[in-house]
Amino acid sequence: MAKKKDTKLAHSKDVYKRWFKDMYLMRKFEEKCGQLYIQQKFGGFCHLYIGQEAVLSGMQEALKPSDRVITAYRDHAHPLVLGTDPKVVMAELYGKVTGSSKGKGGSMHMFDKERNLFGGHGIVGGQIGLGAGIAFADKYRNEDHVTICFMGDGAARQGMLHETFNMSMIWKLPVIFVIENNQYAMGTSVKRTTNVHDLSKMGDSYDMPSETVDGMSPEAVCAAIQRAAERGRKGDGPTLLNIETYRYKGHSMSDPQKYRSKDEVKTFQDLDPITYVRNILLENKWMTEAQLKTVEKKVKITIEEAVTFAEESPKPEAHELYEDVYTQEDYPYVKD
Repeated sequence: MAKKKDTKLAHSKDVYKRWFKDMYLMRKFEEKCGQLYIQQKFGGFCHLYIGQEAVLSGMQEALKPSDRVITAYRDHAHPLVLGTDPKVVMAELYGKVTGSSKGKGGSMHMFDKERNLFGGHGIVGGQIGLGAGIAFADKYRNEDHVTICFMGDGAARQGMLHETFNMSMIWKLPVIFVIENNQYAMGTSVKRTTNVHDLSKMGDSYDMPSETVDGMSPEAVCAAIQRAAERGRKGDGPTLLNIETYRYKGHSMSDPQKYRSKDEVKTFQDLDPITYVRNILLENKWMTEAQLKTVEKKVKITIEEAVTFAEESPKPEAHELYEDVYTQEDYPYVKD
């Protein structure tokens, strides 16, 4: 359900300026990806994040750089907001050796070890158990980290979720489970997959603190994740956040979107988080129209440079098939 944003400003002008730049980068990067995919510059699957940018912007403000992030396959925007060079992300889409996974992961498998991004994952719901495992390792080592584990509303139907929720509560793991509820599992509405439309209630069976969050508001997302992170750091265990957002494009580039009306899409486009933050900057005289245009121009130049970098980067050679499968550190008995 679309919501009206809270007009109370909970953050400084620097935060709103950063949010605008980050969200605009995510949006324009994804729009460029859509164009390149149609031009067959790269293949495989391609799932765009357009419309959901407030979720990651709020997350970035709420967490520490040392905290861990793991997500599903709609994952191009996650490394961007964490600070990964757009050139590296684009090169990965192109399957080039300069990509974040040396061109071996592609669209659905973005990783960045330095920024604690433990990947996009192509198996629906597969990252849920992995997220809890990362949090378990941190707790076992007495390290002060929180793991945020993203999933879609479709992944919430996987059996992995229930087993993981149960163990996470028993062991009080420092993990935040986030359902990026964009209303549709591929082309199937949430209302056609469950009688429980408020997905935050899925935590009730495990006595897991849960709440539903306005995912079109970066302020609301930030506040909810801050509360959940504080709980995790204190040793009080996991939190489930049902963050209600909306994707303006189809599930993937092959989706004709016949399952929803133009009026429905328009309702959520009127809540565009980028327009919202842009207006805040203008209304509070924190940035002028000219300054905003300058930011937009720089972002577009950054993306064009990323495309050029990706197209000019080399493809992997045949020997790469046998590299990065095992490491000598983890498997000392494996010979060169």
